Amino acid sequence: MQPTATVLVYSDNAQTREQVRLAAGRRPAADVPPVRFLECATLPAVLTALDKGGIDVCVLDGETAPAGGMGVCRQIKDEVFNCPPVLLLMGRPQDAWLATWSRAEAAVTLPVEPVGFAQSLAALLRSRLAVKV
Repeated sequence: MQPTATVLVYSDNAQTREQVRLAAGRRPAADVPPVRFLECATLPAVLTALDKGGIDVCVLDGETAPAGGMGVCRQIKDEVFNCPPVLLLMGRPQDAWLATWSRAEAAVTLPVEPVGFAQSLAALLRSRLAVKV
């Protein structure tokens, strides 16, 4: 059986979570393992999942309320040992400075553009899996 990578997707919007799943597909690039998605709609669910471990990349929606993905990113970077890389979904390109403040490794704008999103996700998976080996 082929190993899989686990991608946590945090958004209070089910359509955004679906956009992420559809953009990534089963495998965002040929040189990364297939992905399985763990969807979270609340901050407590994100923290519980990260505490259990096994997450390879987090995709966090910066537009989620009340705990936005940018603040969640900064929090988990401070609190989670060996925190997985984060791909931040931003509402507008002008928010790139906030993505930097949050310490996200990558950011893309909403709505999710499939090619760019898959490339960003694959790059983060490569970096995370290279560290694990």
